[in-house]
Amino acid sequence: MSIAPPSERLNAILARHEIITATLNAGPDPETFVSLSRELAELDDVVAAIRSYQSAEENLKGLEALLEDSKTDPEMRALAEEELPQAREEVEKAAQAMRIILLPKDEADEKSAILEIRAGTGGDEAALFAGDLLRMYTRYADLKGWKVEVVSASEGTAGGYKEVVAEVKGRGVFARLKFESGVHRVQRVPDTETQGRIHTSAATVAVLPEAEDVDIDINDADLKIDTMRAQGAGGQHVNKTESAIRITHIPTGTVVFVQDERSQHKNRARALALLRARLYDAERTAKDAARAADRKAQVGSGDRSERIRTYNFPQGRVTDHRINLTLYKLEEVISGNALDELIDALITEHQAAQLAAQDEAA
Repeated sequence: MSIAPPSERLNAILARHEIITATLNAGPDPETFVSLSRELAELDDVVAAIRSYQSAEENLKGLEALLEDSKTDPEMRALAEEELPQAREEVEKAAQAMRIILLPKDEADEKSAILEIRAGTGGDEAALFAGDLLRMYTRYADLKGWKVEVVSASEGTAGGYKEVVAEVKGRGVFARLKFESGVHRVQRVPDTETQGRIHTSAATVAVLPEAEDVDIDINDADLKIDTMRAQGAGGQHVNKTESAIRITHIPTGTVVFVQDERSQHKNRARALALLRARLYDAERTAKDAARAADRKAQVGSGDRSERIRTYNFPQGRVTDHRINLTLYKLEEVISGNALDELIDALITEHQAAQLAAQDEAA
């Protein structure tokens, strides 16, 4: 049975919602308006869940009161007894939904993300698979109304990518894609295979929350910036000016390289955004490591060397090894159309682990 949060906490949330609403109606200054509007948007779903729970609880109490009252006529009593099981189930569902929405939020969940895909073992086939993964995420982003822009790419000799980095812009991108980090493995017969043998290759995916200036402070003195000519596949010059940018963050040794734009100014801006995201991710990872005991119940370890998913083309199946879920709809997943089924299952498992950890600590 779900344990509802203390009523004091629920009442405090409802009271805060009312205060914000009243303050916004009074016409505050622009800065306060923006800040409170953002907070109100975050609270609206929480308040809806609380009110749904309270309504279900009041309905259950009303039925129980009818059954406890000796003056209740037989027909009304029979009706109350009939409705009681469903009323209890509704309270249980509403309490669970409320507990989930009240779980601590990852501060990066609402952010856009940097998506990095690198071919692993498997040579040309791994590069082709990296290209397949980029198309899968691009199609998925289209379905969500997000925007994808490639920041840098190193193409494979037979197609696909040795490495590709893209920005995925939109609200809540990181919350949906963060469980995609890890090693993705593919099993299929390559086009170049004459014997019909199945080959196994892999690509690594890293999803980083896009950092803003307020998230991570970068000192210009800590940066080494190099400019060079952009290179295309096969060594062909993309342009004849030194528009490619490589930035080295001296304190951490982090290096980013961007050559996608013809403008040096645009490449520099993108390189700084990518550097900021990597430093922000490293800072978050360090904090997470310090709280390792609290993260044991999370889905997987989050280690990017961990094999998380296998795409088996001969059998038409996709298996996520972290939750032992297999879907026999590989084409729908690899096209992005059924990716939500895997992501939803991962989020549900993650939430269940968080709830279990809360119950243990209570």
